[in-house]
Amino acid sequence: MSQLLGATVYQPGSEPVLLIDKIRAMIIGHPEHWALARKLSSVVQEDDVIYCTGEHVGIPIAALCGAKHKRPKIVVYSHNLNRPRARLALKLFGIANRIDLFVTTVRSQAQFLRQYLRLPENRVYLFLSQPVDTSFFTPGPAFQHKLRPIIGSGGLEKRDYRTLAQATRYLNVDVKVCAFSPSTTALKRAFPKVIPSNMSFRFYDWCELLQLYRDSDVVVLSLFENNREAGLTTLFEAMACRRPVVITRSSGIIGDLIDSGIVTGVNPGDPVELKQAIENLLNAPEKAKAQAQRGYELVVNQFNHVEYTQALVTKLISTFGSINKKSFSLL
Repeated sequence: MSQLLGATVYQPGSEPVLLIDKIRAMIIGHPEHWALARKLSSVVQEDDVIYCTGEHVGIPIAALCGAKHKRPKIVVYSHNLNRPRARLALKLFGIANRIDLFVTTVRSQAQFLRQYLRLPENRVYLFLSQPVDTSFFTPGPAFQHKLRPIIGSGGLEKRDYRTLAQATRYLNVDVKVCAFSPSTTALKRAFPKVIPSNMSFRFYDWCELLQLYRDSDVVVLSLFENNREAGLTTLFEAMACRRPVVITRSSGIIGDLIDSGIVTGVNPGDPVELKQAIENLLNAPEKAKAQAQRGYELVVNQFNHVEYTQALVTKLISTFGSINKKSFSLL
């Protein structure tokens, strides 16, 4: 985006954090985000356009930069604003009048923004795509010395690893999960009370994560029931690595992929059905290979990061004018 727009990229961390930043961060974001917003509020002009990659930084930017008399145009990618502290921040800082365009890939999020903030259609951009860096997440050889099939998984948002543990406890597989959190709340809700001997959780760096996908005979995303399309990033990364996927059914893109047979869907909280879905793919390698190929082709042709970036940049230019006349910033 920065290359296509000629934009400046700002990242938090270079500005000193004040007490007021810490107080504001109790509502949303981190103190570093509020410190960055303070810095930018003193330099941005009304001809500037600021694109924020999430509400964690977008609301601080809107609260401080959007309060200026001649304020910049502000665009925020919305991940999940339909939660108590985020809803409070939206109202407390008058965000409806300070963010010019919300971008989201989730239908329920777009609906929430329009209803809760009473925004017109042109203030919420529902971008039905999911970007995957297909130059990094690619098919490749599995580790040569694995002793038995590997079930891979990852992420923490709305994850239900208890059901995954129950489904795989007595299968002759190794379950490897890229997930770690210092939060005891996350651990208590997502993780099994007793981790089975064939299951492991740890942090994976980027290259390790890529190899985990490649090593996995099946990638499984066991989710709690939700309307936020949780798990999309892991889902599309696995598909980009040409792996068959089993995922808990939800609305939106996930439901569409299940109905079209590109991924296998299961009901939430059902370890018996999940076990059967995993066994069906392990016992029918040709079927698993065909499913993985369909997912791979879909990602490469429709959900690659190049197409996504170009489409988003085109939207920003069409909304705010030529890049020759505007100063774009990315956060």
